[in-house]
Amino acid sequence: MAIVTLETDAAEQLLRLPTSIKDRIAKLLARLEHWPVVSGAKPMRGELAGRFRLRTGDYRLLFRVENSEVIVEKIGHRDRFYKD
Repeated sequence: MAIVTLETDAAEQLLRLPTSIKDRIAKLLARLEHWPVVSGAKPMRGELAGRFRLRTGDYRLLFRVENSEVIVEKIGHRDRFYKD
């Protein structure tokens, strides 16, 4: 089992999401507790190498793994997710 933590920016981004999306993101966060047995986690490349992403519909969750801790860095809509 992994410990899932949200960075400050990710926590703020989560609070700004619509309630229906928050529920879907909460399910992803619960799945991350079972790291590394998480289906759908895609390793990132380029500048984001060393990080992973999970998606639910049009929303994405960017995270990294350090020892037994999963650290969520960013949560957002796909249209502006990779630009910031």
